[in-house]
Amino acid sequence: MKSELHRNYSVLTEFILLGFRSSPEVQILLFVLFFFIYMVIVVGNISMIVVIKIDFRLHTPMYFFLKNLSYLDLCYSTVIAPKTLGNFLSKEKKISYNGCATQFFFFALFVGTEGFLLAVMAYDRFSAICSPFLYTSRMSQQSCVHLVTGSYLCGCINSVIETGFTFSLHFCGENRLDHFFCDVPALIKISCVYTFVNEIVPFVLSALIITTTTTIILVSYAYILSTVMKIPSTQGRSKTFSTCSSHTTVVSLFYGTVFFMYAQPGAISSPEKNKIIAVFYTLIIPMLNPLIYSLRNREVKNALQRILLRRISFR
Repeated sequence: MKSELHRNYSVLTEFILLGFRSSPEVQILLFVLFFFIYMVIVVGNISMIVVIKIDFRLHTPMYFFLKNLSYLDLCYSTVIAPKTLGNFLSKEKKISYNGCATQFFFFALFVGTEGFLLAVMAYDRFSAICSPFLYTSRMSQQSCVHLVTGSYLCGCINSVIETGFTFSLHFCGENRLDHFFCDVPALIKISCVYTFVNEIVPFVLSALIITTTTTIILVSYAYILSTVMKIPSTQGRSKTFSTCSSHTTVVSLFYGTVFFMYAQPGAISSPEKNKIIAVFYTLIIPMLNPLIYSLRNREVKNALQRILLRRISFR
């Protein structure tokens, strides 16, 4: 019996991503929709990166972090979208075992890093608004690089632990994942061994990351709100609030969806609900982030106008 189980464990070399089960016509419509969303993600985030890099007026800590946020959004959507698009047009919808592990590792890395980066961005706004005289020393170029590097390091630790626990599971020959990419809930559901530890580890890690980063964000904005309310002029308060509104919108979207997906022990119970939530945080949020920051940020809009006018004048 043991030798038979061992043989079943060793023969699993690929998974089948069931994705969104529907007719071929609907699959084509989904392909068009996902392709459009992914193109908006690529164009929007690359544009944000280029604008911040080109315009020297945006060479500040806040936009340095925003540039890294756009890079993360581009990366983790790219980990998911191309394979998903290919599967819409494919009958087999296969992904190798190593490919599945690699996809999950980089997805967990970039999403985890983004959570920490959003906390760093909140701290940056706190320093700029509540301690303006110390801001330059607190947010020096070296400090900014260290904060971003630390975010990647924390994201990498999270990814290594989650990937290690998830892919230590045995599947006994069952390889059909009821999802459109390799994610913890779908992998746990097809495992044939006791999965309590594998379920609780992502829950504890997600809870720890969410608790730590949201505490930093909430405390930062509590101090910001207290400081802003002391500003005598309405125009001054409005201007200060406008610099934070984009970030609070992005934080609400990101943490809201991640909480519903990973910070609930029963997250694996509803695959269809998980797919819808997963679409939101793997594609919709990376699409919305550059739009939120460009439409609600006057400096970004002005920088984009200057670049466009410069290009027109050279023609």
